[in-house]
Amino acid sequence: MRNRQPRRRATAFTGLLAGPLALLLTGCGAAGAADGDTLTVFAAASLQEVFTGLAEDFEREHPGVDVVLSTAGSADLATQVVEGAPADVFASADGETMRRVADAGLTAGEPEVFATNVLAIATPAGNPAGVTSFADLARPGLAVVVCAPQVPCGAAAERVQEATGVALSPVSEESSVTDVLGKVSTGQADAGLVYATDVARAGDAVTAVPFPEAAGAVNTYPVAALRDAADPALAAEFVDAVTGAAGRAALAAAGFGVPGA
Repeated sequence: MRNRQPRRRATAFTGLLAGPLALLLTGCGAAGAADGDTLTVFAAASLQEVFTGLAEDFEREHPGVDVVLSTAGSADLATQVVEGAPADVFASADGETMRRVADAGLTAGEPEVFATNVLAIATPAGNPAGVTSFADLARPGLAVVVCAPQVPCGAAAERVQEATGVALSPVSEESSVTDVLGKVSTGQADAGLVYATDVARAGDAVTAVPFPEAAGAVNTYPVAALRDAADPALAAEFVDAVTGAAGRAALAAAGFGVPGA
């Protein structure tokens, strides 16, 4: 299974091919995007770990199939799909971003919500700045990093600010939760807003500071097979794997909320 990271900005297909590889796993094939044995899955950055496992399981259950997993900010991925980048499945971190793809007539059917997530504050290990609440993020001199407003985690952060009246002055706005987490874990920021699942995945590299106001800005994750999938049946099977019992168990184990569970 191949896992690659698309460019952070919106690109046409030529830009996508030029993007850096985020992760190259063993056992990958050399099939091109048009090969029926290759399944290209675009997924929100926060899904990288759990979707890597699901993709590996899918390959084992479908001998000869090579799953190419591309993870980045949902907004970037949606733009790439709309601009014609070949993909078979798209999983977004919010419904609004998925709606852009669906409204363009590019989904094979109605997207299905398969997970939920909430924000959490991440600080460098040990929480040296002593952040204990969402309101603390507005303290003068505190270097805070958030996702850009057009990114689902950034939109969620804006909803929390509106609900609480706490106005943040971030030192940077990133294109994905992965970038926010990277700046926090390396000490380039005192705190960052990411998903609770990202904080859990980071382990000892960061310290988690949950905050109750996050419950008012829950993100829902939809997935859909795409209209122009190289192998529509295979794309539909991957969606079924994500929304089925095994996918739900993997998502719950990773800390995602699972609708109906």
